[in-house]
Amino acid sequence: MSDQTPPKRNIGDLQPSHILYSFGVGAIVELPNLSVMMMGLDDWPIHHCREIGEPRLLQAVQEALGLQVARLLSPPIAPEEDGGFLSPLDDSANVGVPVAPFPRWLLCPRCRLLAPVGSDLFELKVELFRKDRTRYVHRNCNKPEKANTPPTAVPARFLVACEYGHLDEFPWMEFVHRGEAPRNHELRLYELGASGEVADIEAKCVTCGANRRMADAFMDRGRTSLPACRGRWPHLRSYAEGGCGTPVTGMLLGASNSWFPLSLSALSIPTAVDRLGQLVEEHWAVLEKASSPEVLAAFRQIGQLRPFATHSDEEVWRAVEARRGDAAASAGQEPQGLREPEWRVFSKPDPSLNGRDFQLREVAAPSGFERFIERVVLAERLREVRSLIGFTRIESPGDMSEPDDLPDEKRAPLSRNAPTWVPTIDVRGEGVFVQLSEAAIDEWLRRVNDLDSEFMAAHKAWRKLRKLDPVEAGYPGMRYVLLHSLAHGLMRQLTLQCGYTAASVRERIYSRGPSEDHEPMAGVLIYTAASDSEGTLGGLVSLGESKVLTTHLAQALEGIGLCASDPLCAEHSPSRDALTLHGAACHACLFAPETSCERGNKYLDRSVLVPTVERTDFAYFPT
Repeated sequence: MSDQTPPKRNIGDLQPSHILYSFGVGAIVELPNLSVMMMGLDDWPIHHCREIGEPRLLQAVQEALGLQVARLLSPPIAPEEDGGFLSPLDDSANVGVPVAPFPRWLLCPRCRLLAPVGSDLFELKVELFRKDRTRYVHRNCNKPEKANTPPTAVPARFLVACEYGHLDEFPWMEFVHRGEAPRNHELRLYELGASGEVADIEAKCVTCGANRRMADAFMDRGRTSLPACRGRWPHLRSYAEGGCGTPVTGMLLGASNSWFPLSLSALSIPTAVDRLGQLVEEHWAVLEKASSPEVLAAFRQIGQLRPFATHSDEEVWRAVEARRGDAAASAGQEPQGLREPEWRVFSKPDPSLNGRDFQLREVAAPSGFERFIERVVLAERLREVRSLIGFTRIESPGDMSEPDDLPDEKRAPLSRNAPTWVPTIDVRGEGVFVQLSEAAIDEWLRRVNDLDSEFMAAHKAWRKLRKLDPVEAGYPGMRYVLLHSLAHGLMRQLTLQCGYTAASVRERIYSRGPSEDHEPMAGVLIYTAASDSEGTLGGLVSLGESKVLTTHLAQALEGIGLCASDPLCAEHSPSRDALTLHGAACHACLFAPETSCERGNKYLDRSVLVPTVERTDFAYFPT
């Protein structure tokens, strides 16, 4: 192998869920001594990826990214050895998501030299049996820590980014020399104080003496001397066609606004009532490639049909043909979306549909709440499939009132060309589904016209401030505010007892008013879905039993009736300004972790659930 292409080495470990929600394509991963960029899908070794079957989610991804997306693939995973140990010298030990050093400017902590990796002043050191010690060292430092021991270089902790998802190295030469970029100049980065603040950090050119404080890079955009955005996609090793030209924002390495994932998720809803049909659905990603009974027999010979050991090839082939016929019959129909099939299954639970990854059991409504709650269904087993379809920088998708409000040009791509697959994970979990009474909602909606007007005004002001047209589009209505507030109240209460962390419990809102074409939806699913055992411990389902849920629902409503921030919280109006989209809600009463809420803690108001010190006439649960 040439010197220009160093051997690939495993330098760290991530959970599959991290690749979707924390360190996906285009994100920066900070290791103990190294900072790396997760590369685009073009570089992923897909022959080590597992195909995940979920037709409804694949259809939703195709609507977002195009019909060329043909598969949902898991992150690449190395095959496991029988002994449970892989030699670091084995090629399979280096299977994983590809990364590259970023930022490429490094700092020597001893001599304060600031230079890029390509300057040949730094050398990569890899210890095969201690991947956490992978690092760059400054070979010729004049202030070594010990004799013949070069110091470990650290990544320069400054970057620049723009609101269109571009990320670039900090323009050190241009910044220090105020617009010029001379060659063969040597830079140093000094900390003049002990605080570590940017005002105490100075970049200096020891060749010509030019210097500048880093605080200048974080002034208002347009007032700094930072060059305009070059449209760089470091994860794709490319630049945006035609450049960008947008003013850039100075950013610190590890900043929370450097990467926001854009993902889609769907619950696996079985449609077959017999066990063989459910097995075919679970393994459809493999079986759909069987073009004849002979191919199916070959699949069995190579061990692809182990779950079908009790069924003959003829039985499996008939089930595959039946599944293909159902898919062909529904091919010309209008897409139903992700929530419609889920609502039908939860609102009309059928025990015959229960399988290995989907088990529902209906229980009695909480005692004393029968007039308000129509149905409670325990999801003892759930499977959720999640796909990453892009990401943003600077501006979070949660800052939008609607997920579809994000302009396409602000969604950073996952690959250089239109992707033919997207990274996906499937996780198991459990949950509690609560369906509200449609009659009680109709009566309640007639009482909240004034509050509805306030939320609508806030919605319009929010979109107008962000230049989203039309300003009235995407308003979810008071039905959604009620369901969303109830979901948050229940999540906060149930996490105190279920044994799960607050960040691992999620919500799924089913809200739609009555119309000629569709039945109304009014339900919430509180569920957990984690990539490890935390999602299936049974602690959440046990709290959905009628007697237990009665107690927790009463305690949840009592707890949000009076907030620790009252009267300020209760007096908050959604139409007060264009900066918020919630009423009486705050971190002390209704707000949930970012990973739990599907709307970024918007459209919340506890006065729609119970009387507050400010409003008493909007409560769905009056006593």
